[in-house]
Amino acid sequence: MKQPRNAKNGRNLFAVGNRTHGKAVAFAEKYNIGKVYDSYDEMFTDPDVDIIYITTPHNTHYGFMKKAILNKKHILVEKSITLNSDELGELIALADENNVVIGEAMTVYHMPIYKKLNEILKSGTLGRVNLITMNFGSFKEYDMKNRFFNRSLAGGAMLDIGVYTLSVIRWFFDSKPDNMLSQLKTAPTGVDEQASLLLSDKEGQMATVMLSLHSKQPKRAMISCENGYIEIMEYPRAWEAKITYTDGRTELVSTGENSDALYYEITDMEKAVNGDKNVMCLDYTADVMEIMTRFRQEHGIIYPEEE
Repeated sequence: MKQPRNAKNGRNLFAVGNRTHGKAVAFAEKYNIGKVYDSYDEMFTDPDVDIIYITTPHNTHYGFMKKAILNKKHILVEKSITLNSDELGELIALADENNVVIGEAMTVYHMPIYKKLNEILKSGTLGRVNLITMNFGSFKEYDMKNRFFNRSLAGGAMLDIGVYTLSVIRWFFDSKPDNMLSQLKTAPTGVDEQASLLLSDKEGQMATVMLSLHSKQPKRAMISCENGYIEIMEYPRAWEAKITYTDGRTELVSTGENSDALYYEITDMEKAVNGDKNVMCLDYTADVMEIMTRFRQEHGIIYPEEE
């Protein structure tokens, strides 16, 4: 029997919902999904649903997450998980009260390559992590109605791509960065089009971040250690990394498939629902959200929902 197009290792999407019903129907037909909801409310109250995957714009996450939690549904939420730390803190507390799991669909925390690199670092071969440099730049056309620049859709570089860079830093740092210097260039809509950050934690580890939405950059992460450095290209959905040792030797580390990014997230979400909550790295998600919230506060970037 031919495997359904949405199936992966015996897993299938149970149902789909969209604010535009026709789009939901088309998606269901394309991926062989058996059930389409007429409204979001049906999804939140369906007794056959255990986990809801929320992929709507950032500024809608809070309301949908709250509704799901109050209906005892576990939720996997696209980045950025909320607009700010206050929203996230409230929802984490509410999830604890209702005994449900919430997790951010942050590729960095679930792709095998990052877990493998952590194992290598913990082995001591490279020594301690000292410095991290992060680049992430896209060239988006100057359409201010596009979600990337649209203030009403919580646009801007930080919530859209900065969250990836900060998640990589948090993954490899010993603790949350507690010192930050930053600068930015705003788009005509007032959101952050371009930004640079300098970060450090209490252990003395340092990081630099360069973000841009209208200037192309390589998706490159460099982790500098005492005995060499690691280069990760095409993050966050990376599948390989190059290690260069201080004596000139190089090593290519490869594991996982970039096309399976969502599969890895879902697999970890299932583990969390079955008891291993730490696998979703919600503490890292909260740390990153604190940095992003502070960045926007320092530069006066406020979305309509926060006014």
